[in-house]
Amino acid sequence: MKVGYARVSTDDQTLALQQDALAAAGCVRVFTDTASGSKRDRVGLEEALAALVAGDVLVVWKLDRLGRSLMHLLETSARVKEKGAAFCSLTEGIDTATACGEMIYNLMGTIAQFERRLISDRTKAGLAAAAARGRLGGRRQQFDPGEIRAKAKELGSRRAVCEAMGICEDTYYRAMRGAA
Repeated sequence: MKVGYARVSTDDQTLALQQDALAAAGCVRVFTDTASGSKRDRVGLEEALAALVAGDVLVVWKLDRLGRSLMHLLETSARVKEKGAAFCSLTEGIDTATACGEMIYNLMGTIAQFERRLISDRTKAGLAAAAARGRLGGRRQQFDPGEIRAKAKELGSRRAVCEAMGICEDTYYRAMRGAA
């Protein structure tokens, strides 16, 4: 029996493309998740793995739908193998029922992890370059801490300052800590 697994990362994405491909591949049951590929505890994946018996095939539309890290892919592959089942990725044409398919599966997992690492490294380098130019990430401050301290001197009470300026207590305390 072919057991399908489909995953999207966010609620605004649709599973339709993957579900259609899995149905066309002959999957009798299809399990789904809406979760990041880096997240390990995915209910749909666990259900799909639990449904496997010897001779079954776990089918995904694309390898990255199963997981992003090589370690997670290898762990999942081992769980599939323990059940006496095989794994198939439709897009990459991987079928672990063959020795060549198993090698390609491991190679594609390594490449996927490498790509993820490159993206992470580029993001970190971009943030460091921005910081070197004086740009910091995060939301811009809505109020100058000096304004808040001046208003505090004028009004005297924390509550009055927060209400007058429309700020929360955390913002007030953050500004006052810088007053020293």
